[in-house]
Amino acid sequence: MTKPTEEAPDSGAAAPASTTETSDMASAARKSAGKAVWMGTAVGIGSAAIVAALLYANKKRG
Repeated sequence: MTKPTEEAPDSGAAAPASTTETSDMASAARKSAGKAVWMGTAVGIGSAAIVAALLYANKKRG
């Protein structure tokens, strides 16, 4: 059996990520979440427009 090195954690868990890596991942998550919100908003508005157009088209005139 080999002796564990001092760099390896005792519990066998992975070492914590550095602060720059964490901030990069956080900023990437924020950017992608913002895009998802805008995409969801666009889809919702488009769906409402389609429903309104269908209701107007099926309306009986006269």
